[in-house]
Amino acid sequence: MNKISVIIVDDHAIVRNGITAMLSFYQNIDVIGAASSYEHLVSLLDSKTPDVIILDIEMPDKNGIEIAAILQKDYPSIKKIILSAHITPDTISDAIDAGVVSILPKDSNEDELYLAISKASKGENHYSHFVSDLILKNYLKKDKIEVDNKIEKVAQLSEREIEIIVAFGDGLSYKEIGEKLFISPRTVESHKNRILEKLELNTIIDLVKFGIKYDLIQI
Repeated sequence: MNKISVIIVDDHAIVRNGITAMLSFYQNIDVIGAASSYEHLVSLLDSKTPDVIILDIEMPDKNGIEIAAILQKDYPSIKKIILSAHITPDTISDAIDAGVVSILPKDSNEDELYLAISKASKGENHYSHFVSDLILKNYLKKDKIEVDNKIEKVAQLSEREIEIIVAFGDGLSYKEIGEKLFISPRTVESHKNRILEKLELNTIIDLVKFGIKYDLIQI
């Protein structure tokens, strides 16, 4: 049987020992080392290359996400799992950017940790329900903020001003816009200047970009 080799990195001995004891019940997992710091881990990696490293975030020298980023560069074949009591939307994002494949809170049970290790050894991602919920809630929060911003921005504009923005997006000149909307080119320019001032923009290009961003102009 090919065992999955694991190194545990946590600055608390009771946690390292607890995880080691927990994983000892799984015959296909072999804990080949435990480190209390980044420097300790480096010394272990001089002689051992595990399949998976389990990292805490809060560490005395470098935090787990910093360590993961270094490992991603120097030991890209090693799969990294974050096991931490300090998980936030920001740490999730930073961990994923650092090449972490699984993120679990420290109150996860042994079966979920085993599942994360098994999937990590195959290069597969695994996030606990807690982490998945955080990711979803953060996404929905950002999406709501973007929608609210869109409503607030567009609500400043009159129907005529929106027509002017759309017309500029169609590449029409002042004269062409005036003919289309039955107003003079000078009135078109007045509307344009008022819109730029209202939206704190500088040029027609900025205006077109605004229209695209807020779905007034379809491309």
